[in-house]
Amino acid sequence: MAWQRLKLDAERRVADALGEILMDLGALSVSVMDAAAGTAREEPIFGEPGETARLWEACTLSALFTLDADVEEALAASARIAGLAAAPAHAVERLEDQDWVARTQELLAPVHASPRVWVVHSWHVPPDPAAVNVLVDPGTAFGTGGHATTRLCLAWLDEHVRGGETVLDWGTGSGILAIAALKLGAARAIGVDVDEEALRVAAANAQANDVAIDLHGARDAPVVEADLVVANILASPLKALAPLLARAVRPGGALALSGILVDQAAEVAAAYPDFAFDPPRAEEGWVLLGGRRG
Repeated sequence: MAWQRLKLDAERRVADALGEILMDLGALSVSVMDAAAGTAREEPIFGEPGETARLWEACTLSALFTLDADVEEALAASARIAGLAAAPAHAVERLEDQDWVARTQELLAPVHASPRVWVVHSWHVPPDPAAVNVLVDPGTAFGTGGHATTRLCLAWLDEHVRGGETVLDWGTGSGILAIAALKLGAARAIGVDVDEEALRVAAANAQANDVAIDLHGARDAPVVEADLVVANILASPLKALAPLLARAVRPGGALALSGILVDQAAEVAAAYPDFAFDPPRAEEGWVLLGGRRG
């Protein structure tokens, strides 16, 4: 099956209005991205849960239609409804069907997250069989190695796990960090998440990696003093959970916090006064705060 794809560039207000109207007029889907994506002017946009998402000043809008749809008429009608004098400059192209699963798998290459750790999907042969290979496929829980915060946490674990540690992974998602910790030599890994589906996925991933994570919901998480605590969530919950996470680190133990934007690092660090933090590690606009409890 083939489709038609409408593409146009427009300023934020116009792209937002046209996108909503095109959906009402029969578009199967509409996506909006930064018109400067892939250039030095590309602008990452991040946000905390509950915030109203904003668009870029200059946007590229893509709308997907069936092959028999009158795309030109849909755009003209959308422009009239939006109060525009004319439809913006645009292009309509035929989009042939593909094996989207195979195409996605091609794009998801193994990730060399740290000197010792690779994240490998089930359809790939590990590039380095002698490395610590964490087997995780994309799914319904966060953590497949593709996001900067996951890579930052894996690199931190690579540096800090030396063998025999108890590791607490708060917000475990896919279980990737707990699995990596065990494969690096930790004696015990405890994974905690608020999402029951994430716990199910983490358990399946642990089994696929031939390790056992001690998994718990947030409400029944055990009271522990871990050698290493890692929490890859977001700035707001990291601040709210500061008393709990701080207590979970044994005296002299180490803590890693991620899911933090660069301009949020100072306020998150301030919520953990008993820790001496190293300089933040940054990647793609995100940072990891790593430190030790006094």
